[in-house]
Amino acid sequence: MTYRMPPEWAPHERTWMAWPGPNPTFTDDEELAAARAAWASVAHAVRRSEPVTMVHGPGHAESARELLGPGIELVERELDDAWMRDIGPTFVHDEQGRLAAVDWVFNGWGGQDWARWEHDAKIARQVADLAGVPVLSSPLVNEGGAIHVDGEGTVLLTDTVQLGAGRNPGWTREQVEAEIHARLGTTRAIWLPRGLTGDYGTYGTQGHVDIVAAFARPGVVVAHVQPDPAHPDHEVTKEVVGLLSSATDARGRRLEVVEVPAPTVLEADGHWVDHSYINHYLCNGQVVLCGFDDPRDELAAGVFRRLFPDRTVTLVDARTIFAGGGGIHCITQQQPRTPVG
Repeated sequence: MTYRMPPEWAPHERTWMAWPGPNPTFTDDEELAAARAAWASVAHAVRRSEPVTMVHGPGHAESARELLGPGIELVERELDDAWMRDIGPTFVHDEQGRLAAVDWVFNGWGGQDWARWEHDAKIARQVADLAGVPVLSSPLVNEGGAIHVDGEGTVLLTDTVQLGAGRNPGWTREQVEAEIHARLGTTRAIWLPRGLTGDYGTYGTQGHVDIVAAFARPGVVVAHVQPDPAHPDHEVTKEVVGLLSSATDARGRRLEVVEVPAPTVLEADGHWVDHSYINHYLCNGQVVLCGFDDPRDELAAGVFRRLFPDRTVTLVDARTIFAGGGGIHCITQQQPRTPVG
């Protein structure tokens, strides 16, 4: 049986999210309240376009309902954290258009000291069960934020994630590619050497691709660029753009790279930030774009309006989400609509 992951711009049935609860990422009541408000803002934005199901932990239904209102479905399951892109399943279609869900191995972003994943490692299967689709188990340690597909056979990966010692020690690049291609229906992997500098901090993912580069359509990639040479990502993103610009996809096309400048803020709390507009989410008829109350917010919105002229671009403040280790793409997971016929 051959399966294929649809691109994010394909029609969705719904979006899955996970409600923040007390955990090492949100260390006090103030941080947790801010996170919940930020997650709710994203959920409300997505709900304008498609249904949203929010998974919450035991005892947190009241806080979720209070902030989310009646229009968002709530489901109770045990949770450790709230990054549904990474803990949830990757939905794929078979040749007849029937939906299935890939369950990657999740180990807390490479077994990081602060992370807990006893419950999160089971969420992909539980979401698949709630969606009523079969599960395809993979032995690869991987997360949804670590892959991006064009729907025509190409996938973006990063060396420090899939080949990282904390995730897949002993796996070769060829073995990783074979497993990724078998699960996603891809045939060509474009490897980036690393992610953004801030993503290697305490709550980072160690190099997820979805804050660095993403397909906007087949043959076209949006890429994060840091214009300021004072930030270490200036050199990182220069290398990434160079690699992408010289890469060809599964159809043999040379990629067109659309550069999206980083917000102007370089540091927060004494650390380099990885604030990125690339960590957007495409839902039905809409681009939900990370905002940072920054002069470059509108510049980025203009880029995405040109790329997606048939979609509404909605800016949502993502600073609180990034402080916890991710962005809007990291907290959302699409369930593709099942093709008719």
